[in-house]
Amino acid sequence: MSFDRVELTQALMRHGRVARIVVADVKGSTPRNVGASMLVWQDEHGLAQSGTIGGGALEFEAVKTAFTAPRLSRIPLGPAMGQCCGGAVVLLTEVFETVADIPEDIFARGPSPMPFGVTKLLAEARATGALQPHLIGEWMIEPVQPAARPLWVWGAGHVGRAIVATLAPLPTFDITWVDTSADRFPTDISTGVSPLMAANPASLVRHAPATAEHLVLTYSHALDLELCHLILTHGFGALGLIGSATKWARFRARLHDLGHAPAQISRICCPIGQPDLGKHPQAIAIGVAARLMSSTEHKDSIDLNTGEERTG
Repeated sequence: MSFDRVELTQALMRHGRVARIVVADVKGSTPRNVGASMLVWQDEHGLAQSGTIGGGALEFEAVKTAFTAPRLSRIPLGPAMGQCCGGAVVLLTEVFETVADIPEDIFARGPSPMPFGVTKLLAEARATGALQPHLIGEWMIEPVQPAARPLWVWGAGHVGRAIVATLAPLPTFDITWVDTSADRFPTDISTGVSPLMAANPASLVRHAPATAEHLVLTYSHALDLELCHLILTHGFGALGLIGSATKWARFRARLHDLGHAPAQISRICCPIGQPDLGKHPQAIAIGVAARLMSSTEHKDSIDLNTGEERTG
């Protein structure tokens, strides 16, 4: 688990002042592990939250005192909360109004001066790239979650909706969802998904980051072809195209005629998902999500069908 700087930023933009409560240490049996966290804010209905530290009564009390609790609270779950876990937790409660002072790699904070144990742990973490949330004395050290991967989904039909619904809850992706008009989208779009509308969606390709991953699955073969052509020209991290073997053979020939080299065309994955799961939109979404989540390197194209990397 890691410190989600992006989620906190978005919460601050919406609510102005946000408390973050994290499980800093555990002893024995506890509902959640070290690093589990939640955000709490005040709205017109009272206190609201996202995330969970588990434990029912523990979470209820933590939310209730989010803006008044001491920085560190040591809580025996049995005696204090009447819970059957029998363990104990240390909760760290912090109130944020900005993320300006939070680093983008490791967030270490506590009373000055910094203990030698913290200095040593930070040096080791930066050298190895490996770090788990850790409480040393009154110092909390957490890895900061990397920036989300930009994913552009072209098309809000059945498959597009299934894919976005499956991926949207994950912090891994920053999803831009493109179609021709507002009525093509569902009425309830998850927070963190950015819908874009254009009479000609292909005109938006130039706005995508050159490292973005793309899923092309519009209602029109002609539009799919134009999108593939422009994305190949623009640059991309990965590119998946929905379709049959016949459609893919036709697209390969057309893209060749448009001047794209075979090695570049071969970076497109068609079909997407895992064919053995079937053609139901949710089945396609599960296959695509599994392949995207299993890929940790995306400088080269990730085959969204087999999960193998293909260098172009």
